[in-house]
Amino acid sequence: MLLKDHVYLMADYNQWMNQKIYEAAGTLAEPLLHENKGAFFGSIFGTLNHIVVADTLWLQRFAKVLPAHQALIQIAELPPPAALDTPVCETFMQLKVRRQLLDESLSELAEELTDAELSQAINFKNTKGIEASKNLFSLLMHVFNHQTHHRGQVTTLLSQSGVDVGITDLAFIIPNM
Repeated sequence: MLLKDHVYLMADYNQWMNQKIYEAAGTLAEPLLHENKGAFFGSIFGTLNHIVVADTLWLQRFAKVLPAHQALIQIAELPPPAALDTPVCETFMQLKVRRQLLDESLSELAEELTDAELSQAINFKNTKGIEASKNLFSLLMHVFNHQTHHRGQVTTLLSQSGVDVGITDLAFIIPNM
């Protein structure tokens, strides 16, 4: 499998799962989404917001070194979140719209990238100002893995609230050979 194909599969999986998570979360009243459940980012909303913040920061980093990619233009223009828990939206519906924008950008980027680009180094500073140089493919895998990690927390919080997200396995969308 080409690197590009794997990125596309992961972008497709993440978009599918985010749609499922937001659909499930949308069955709860807004105050329940903001209720502190003791999770690392407090609430369902806080955790979903954190995923959006992290994806925004990563895509903005990628936009700086991949300026020719149309998929990143809208994301590059967003105000950069100041911290990993900075609220970027006030309501669940606003957060859902932002999530959809990020997922569309990730899917478009997956279509645009070449294996050569995926093999290149990306230089960036993290939120603490520490400089790093990492492989783009590996960083994209981190973005997808980070989403999966925190969606697992949201799935647990939703389950505790009586909401079943349903199937969450990547294997479900991998095409048969």
